[in-house]
Amino acid sequence: MTRLFDVILSLGGLFFGAPILPLLWALGWFDTGSPLFRQERVGRNQKPFILVKFRTMRPNTASVATHLADVSAVTRLGHFLRRTKLDELPQLWNVLKGEMSLVGPRPCLFNQHELIAERASRGVFAARPGITGLAQINGVDMSTPKRLAEVDARMLQDLGARTYFSCIIKTVTGAGRGDRIRQELR
Repeated sequence: MTRLFDVILSLGGLFFGAPILPLLWALGWFDTGSPLFRQERVGRNQKPFILVKFRTMRPNTASVATHLADVSAVTRLGHFLRRTKLDELPQLWNVLKGEMSLVGPRPCLFNQHELIAERASRGVFAARPGITGLAQINGVDMSTPKRLAEVDARMLQDLGARTYFSCIIKTVTGAGRGDRIRQELR
């Protein structure tokens, strides 16, 4: 049932986001010369997929988890996109393609071995990764792999329509801070 919600809502998001997507792309082009960010992530059943977002950091920034990135790598536009979560809009395409869900565990990088092991031991990879989830709306990020995997597993056990829509509504209304960058933790 969540797949049906994913398709309907991602199509709606892309349709209603159509006027803003080209604007953000153009702003990103002037900001970094490369408005879209593509990165290989760990998907369902630990299969790789290419996640697409609006770029918030300078090109050639090291490919590390957000909590390990340097705040100086984030551009001025990037700060705005991250704060408003508009950088996530292109992931609606990943959702439509079936690589992601709107709600699920945030996809990690293949070099995050501790998080991968924690999630694997709890069966988290049986689900599609999500744009948002219980961890994101509660401020749990990838800097605490065991805690994140526990929250992800708990969310997946309770993932019905109520939890699904609750996570989406709380994300849209500003709950959670998303993955924090090192110097933003102060």
